[in-house]
Amino acid sequence: MGFFDNLFPGRDPFDSGGAAANSIDLTRRHPTVSLTKQGAATGNLRVNLSWRMRTSDIEGPRHSTSLLRHPLRLFKPEEVQAHTQGVVNVDLDLGCLYELTDGSKGVIQPLGNFFGELNEPPYVKLSGDDRFGAPSGETIFVNLDHRDEIKRLLFFVYIYDQTPAFDRTHAKVTLYPSNGPRIEIELDERAPQARSCAVFSVDNVKGELMVRREVRFVYGFQAELDRLYGWGMQWGRGFKTKT
Repeated sequence: MGFFDNLFPGRDPFDSGGAAANSIDLTRRHPTVSLTKQGAATGNLRVNLSWRMRTSDIEGPRHSTSLLRHPLRLFKPEEVQAHTQGVVNVDLDLGCLYELTDGSKGVIQPLGNFFGELNEPPYVKLSGDDRFGAPSGETIFVNLDHRDEIKRLLFFVYIYDQTPAFDRTHAKVTLYPSNGPRIEIELDERAPQARSCAVFSVDNVKGELMVRREVRFVYGFQAELDRLYGWGMQWGRGFKTKT
């Protein structure tokens, strides 16, 4: 029996379950939401990263001659799959810095195979490493039944192959709480030279779990995010296991 069988018995692990169909968009003007006030501070919080390549990088602009022959194509959405493109190889990874109330700190990420644990410290678990921008994307679970043991979390996205390419992708991070609407954060700002982005934080403020949009692009990697947010850990070069 696999990890997902225990977590979601009898249903698709990527199914949002009983979450409401509506969503909350965190923006610059409205950057925060309280999971506690939403009644979503228990159960497993699912955090999903999905992305696709920008159309211009894969297909280029549509030719006017093609539109003349098939005018209805103007109203048809463009279908772009990141894992089928061959122009640029972008590998976006989802990670999480954590600090528990007992002072322990660490990182959850594919790099170095730090996949974490869900039912024991740090109560954060990475489901796997998607290297192709598949529709399911990458997912990290947080066991909020242990929220009193979690001090703060910082979710981030980085480019593994060190090629700056955030401006070539449409990326989105979606939070699926155990109750209430999903929470969406678009990485819609152009940062062509950035290699990492702090997407959002979760802070335990006197027992209330607050989600805050960050969307802060940096030119370095985890060590720079650590410095900016004061985690105080030591970093070394890491690698992924080859597939």
